[in-house]
Amino acid sequence: MVEEQTKVTSSHWGAFRITASNGRIVSTAPFEHDLAPSEIASAIPAAIHHRSRVARPSIRKGWLENEDRVKERRGSDEFIELPWDEALDIAAKELKCVRENYGNGAIFGGSYGWSSAGRFHHAQSQVHRFLNTIGGYVSSFGSYSTAAAQAIMPHVFGTNFLKFIWEHQNSWPMIAEHTQTLVMFGGINPKNSQVSMGGVTRHETASRFDEFKQRGIRCVNISPQQTDAPDGAEWLPIIPGTDTAMMLALAWVLETESLLDRDFLDRCTTGYEHFRRYLLGDTDGQPKTPVWASALCGIDSQTIEVLARHMAAHRTLITVAWSLQRAENGEQPYWMAATLAAMLGQIGLPGGGIGYGYGAIGGLGVSVKRLGGLTFPQGENPVKDFIPVARIADMLLSPGTSYDFNGESRHYPDIKLVYWCGGNPFHHHQDLNRLQKAFNQPDTIIVHEPWWTATAQRADIVFPATTPYEREDIGRAQGDAYLFHMPQMIPPVEESRNDYDIFSGLAQRLGVSGVFTESRDSAQWQHYMYEAFEREARESGVDVPSFEELKQSNWVELPIAGPEYSATPFADFRSDPQRFPLGTPSGRIEIYSSTIAGFNYPEDPGHSVWRPPVEWLGSDHAGQFPLHLVSPQPGDKLHSQLECAIADRPGERPAPLSINPVDAACRRIDTGALVRVFNNRGACLARAVLTESVREGVVVLPTGAWFSPGSDTIDSQGNPNVLTRDRGTSRIGQGSSAHSTLVEVIPFPK
Repeated sequence: MVEEQTKVTSSHWGAFRITASNGRIVSTAPFEHDLAPSEIASAIPAAIHHRSRVARPSIRKGWLENEDRVKERRGSDEFIELPWDEALDIAAKELKCVRENYGNGAIFGGSYGWSSAGRFHHAQSQVHRFLNTIGGYVSSFGSYSTAAAQAIMPHVFGTNFLKFIWEHQNSWPMIAEHTQTLVMFGGINPKNSQVSMGGVTRHETASRFDEFKQRGIRCVNISPQQTDAPDGAEWLPIIPGTDTAMMLALAWVLETESLLDRDFLDRCTTGYEHFRRYLLGDTDGQPKTPVWASALCGIDSQTIEVLARHMAAHRTLITVAWSLQRAENGEQPYWMAATLAAMLGQIGLPGGGIGYGYGAIGGLGVSVKRLGGLTFPQGENPVKDFIPVARIADMLLSPGTSYDFNGESRHYPDIKLVYWCGGNPFHHHQDLNRLQKAFNQPDTIIVHEPWWTATAQRADIVFPATTPYEREDIGRAQGDAYLFHMPQMIPPVEESRNDYDIFSGLAQRLGVSGVFTESRDSAQWQHYMYEAFEREARESGVDVPSFEELKQSNWVELPIAGPEYSATPFADFRSDPQRFPLGTPSGRIEIYSSTIAGFNYPEDPGHSVWRPPVEWLGSDHAGQFPLHLVSPQPGDKLHSQLECAIADRPGERPAPLSINPVDAACRRIDTGALVRVFNNRGACLARAVLTESVREGVVVLPTGAWFSPGSDTIDSQGNPNVLTRDRGTSRIGQGSSAHSTLVEVIPFPK
C-alpha cells in the first residue's frame, strides 16, 4: 500500500475524496460532481481512529464464565478479549447448541441498518446469507422508516411500497414542468435527502426548489416545523399527528362543492361511496368539515377551504413525508392522501397525483434508467417465521404471545440467540429502557461492530468489524448514475475483520464453508457480482466498463440519466384501467379495501379514517406532558453513524432541542440552557435552542445520540428514544410510532 493516496469513494451520504497516509485516514474533501456535497464525511477521520473502536474479539465476562449467564449484567459487565480462533470456536459452539436444542426458529437475525454503501460488504446481506446457510433464522418485515407504508400501500395501489417510490412517482423535471401546486404533508426536507440507500452522488433537492420558485410553483409546507421545506414555501404549522383530519376536511370541500373528478373515481377507483358516507358523517354522525378539522389540527378552517379549491383548480401534486407514517395510526395519512389525490383526479397526469418520501432520502425524483445486479446472493431462508421490524422488544419480552399483523393472527417466537450485524437497535428502536429489559431475555447476543455502541455493550460476543475504508468494494445505488470502485484505503484497524471473513470462519467451523463461500474470497465475489451486472447492463443497452477498467478509473458516470427516462406514473392505468390494471384485488385504486374490512378490526372499517393517537396535544395525557416531541433524522450524520466523533466536538452534546420561544419563556428556558426532557418512560438531557420555526406546543430533538444512561437513568447525550412510545402504528402495519410522543421540558439544575 502506498504511503499516501487520495481516491474517490462512495457512502450513504454521497461520494467524496478521501486521503490516507501511513495507515490512517487523514482528510476528506467534496467530490466535484456533487451539486451540494454533504459535510457528514468530515467526521470520518476522527471516527475511524476513535478510541471507541472495538479492537479485538470480546466476550462478556459473566457469559464466558457461565455464572448462570447473568443477563442483567448486559450493559454493565466487563469484556474479556480473546484471540480470533478461540472467539470463533466459542461462537460456533453456541450457534450449534442453539440449533440442536431449539432449532433455527430460535435464532433472530436482526441486522436492520444501513451498514455499508458497498454492494459486497453489505452487512445485512452477509449475515442473512450466513444464517440461511446454517438453516435459517427468524426475520423481520419492513423498516423503521417505512413499515406502516409497506403494509398499507399494497392494499391501496397493489404494489410494493419501495417499488412504488422508485418507479411510480413524478421526477423532478416532470414536477418542474407540469406541477402548479405542490402540497407537502410533512414537508420535503433537503437535510434528510443528504443520504440514500447505497448512496446519492448529486444532492439536488434544494436546487430543485430554487427552480420551482423561478417557475412560480406554489409550495405549501404542512408541518410542525418550518424547516421541513426549503425557504420560500408557505408554512401551515399543523399539530403533529392530525394530518389525516386536515386531509379529510380538504376532501369534504371537494365533495360538497362538486370539485372532485367523478369520472376518474368511477373508472379508476373502487369504494368511494363507502368512504363518502364516512366523509359526510352518515356513518358516525360527524361531517369532516374544515371547522371540525381546524379544532384538531390547528389550521384555520378558511385556510383549508381556500387550499382545497386551489388544489382542484390547478395541477397539484400531493406529497407525504415518511415521518407521517412513523406515528400511531400512521397507515391512515398515507391512505387518505391517495384518496384525496384520487378525488382530484390527477393521478396519471404529468406533475399531478401523489408522491411519497420526496426528501426523505436522496435519489427519489431523479430521472435515471433502472439497472439491476450487483447483489450478494443471500440464498433462501428455510425458516418462514418473521416479526414486524419494530416489534423486537415485544418478541423478546413476550415469547408465545399472540398479536395481529396485516390480517394475520401470529405468535412471537421464543428467541434464544440474537445475531446482529450492520445496525444499532439502540438507535432505531423506541422506549430504550424497555428495549434494555428485552435485551436481558435471550441466552446469547452476538454482534459485529466497529465501535462500542450501546448495542455492542449489551451483547455477549462482539466481533470487531471493518469500516468501508478498510476493505475493497463496489459502490452503486438506485436513482444514481455513478458507479464506483471503492478502494481499501488503510489496513484494518487493530484486529478488525471483514464480516465476510468472520462468517467464513464460522461457516468452516460449522461444516458449511463450501456452501457459504462457494470457494470464493472477497475479491472473487466482487468479480462475480460485477460480471453479472456488466452482462445485465449491456443487455439493457448500457455500456459499462470492465471491472479492471473501473478499478483504473476509480469511478464512472453511466449514460443512464436524463429527462428521457422520466415516465408519467400511472399514465397507462389512467388511460385504460381494464387493459393496465393495478395489482389490487379490484385492479383499481382501492379507496375502500374489502380485504382490510375483512380483517374484522373494529378500528379499520376498510377506508381511511381519523383516529386520534393515545398521545397527542388533544389527549388527556397533554395535561401532564404538554409538549409534543418530534424526533427527526439528524443533519450531521446518518442515523447514529460516526456519532463517536461528532460527540467529541465542543458543545455538540447533549443534543439540541428546538423549542418555540413562547414555550421556553413560560418554563424560564434560554437558548443554550441545559434542560431535562422527560415523561413516564424516561428522561434525557438536551441543549435548548429557541426558534420560531417550530410550532408552539412542539419540541424537536433529532435522533442519533448514542444511548448513555447514567446512574440516575437519565440519558446524558440527548437520545429521544428514551422517551418515545414502543407501540405499533396499528394492527395493519405494526410499525414504529416514534412521532406519537408527549413530554415535558424543564431547566436542569447546574
